[in-house]
This record gives sequence, structure tokens and C-alpha cells, in this order.
Amino acid sequence: MSSNELARKLQRRLQQWEAPEGSPEPEPQPEREPEPEPPARAPTASADAELSAQLNRRLDINEGAARPRRCKVFNPYTEFPEFSRRLIKDLESKFKQYDAGRDGFIDLMELKLMMEKLGAPQTHLGLKSMIKEVDEDFDGKLSFREFLLIFHKAAAGELQEESGLMALAKLSEIDVALEGVKGAKDFFEAKVQALSSASRFEAELKAEQEERKREEEKRRIRQAAFRELKAAFSS
Repeated sequence: MSSNELARKLQRRLQQWEAPEGSPEPEPQPEREPEPEPPARAPTASADAELSAQLNRRLDINEGAARPRRCKVFNPYTEFPEFSRRLIKDLESKFKQYDAGRDGFIDLMELKLMMEKLGAPQTHLGLKSMIKEVDEDFDGKLSFREFLLIFHKAAAGELQEESGLMALAKLSEIDVALEGVKGAKDFFEAKVQALSSASRFEAELKAEQEERKREEEKRRIRQAAFRELKAAFSS
């Protein structure tokens, strides 16, 4: 209770005591209404834009123009079964190569550098358009899943021939000169094999294990040769 309200109540009580008997009681003074709380601040422009983007995305999902976000852990081998295990690993290496911030995303500036190094530089608006075409969560950058989505769209014929994304997909293919004839042969054969996804995955996993064994054997041979050379110089 405030001091002003307490003073008013005491004044009314004194008036009741001093008034002669039979006189009407003084009318009570109306109590002051509490001051209204200040109105809440209006939402900022960024909040309006974020809400608008969320509503537009919901409409796109309902109309089938966008895929809903996935809460499960992303597994590239199951979500993109048309890609070989070897191709996914090559694309993952390329993605990490240009993810300069090591945050699991390729942002606008990193994509700019990537396209310049691939020999297909893009304008600022062109880069934004490239990201927008596969940016499912509207964060303005490319996740590894969205990066793979570029190659999925390219293989499905969903990209324009002269678009920046098509240039990225073409220039990121396996280089025969670097991979060797056998690597290129295995890569293109994997695209046309009519095996089930499970069988192909097991075959590629086995081939990967065999490749690791060969690398380990080469490493042992190099170490043995080095020890022999060291012993020859020591004697």
C-alpha cells in the first residue's frame, strides 16, 4: 500500500470521528486506477522477415515445392542411394576442402572462392541464386546434404545447362588423370550396375577394406626398405 493511499484512508477515518451524529457519512473518494503497463515493443523487421520465411516455407512444403526438414541424423549413403560410396567420399573431401571455417557449411564467400578455383566465377547475385536453389532450411549457406543435392539435381536433369550449379557439378566430376584408368572405370561401372543398394554398399565396403590392406602392405614395405637402408649406412 502506498503512502498516499494510506493518508487518504486515515483522513476519511478522522472525518467519520469528527462528524456529528446523524450526519451522512462522507462519500468515499474514488481510488486511483493503477497506471497501465507500457505496451510491448513492436516486433523488429528481422523478426517479421523470419516469421514470413517460416510461413512461406510451410506453404511450400504443403504444396510439395520443398522438402520438410529431417530430424534424424543425416546419412548420405541411404538418402542418396544412386551415388556410389566412392563418389560420396570424393564429394565429401571436396566439400571439406572449401569449408574454410570448418563449421560444416559452405557460405557465400567460400562458394565464391570455390567457383573461382573451379574456373567458373560467379557474380554476387549468381552465388546467392545458386545457394537459394538448394537451400532447404533458408540459412543462406550450403550444408553437406544440400551440397549433395546439387549433384542429385544434376543427375536428374533438374538444373539448367547454363546455371552456376550445373557448372559446379560438371567441374567437380572425377578427374581421370588423377584417379587413374582403373578408378575411372570403377566409378562409371558403379553408375550402371543393376545391383540392390544393400549389395552395392557391401561390395564397396569390402573394396574399401581391401584398399586399406594394400595401403598398409605398401607402408610396411617402405618401412622395411628404410630399415635396410639405415642398416647399410650404419655398418
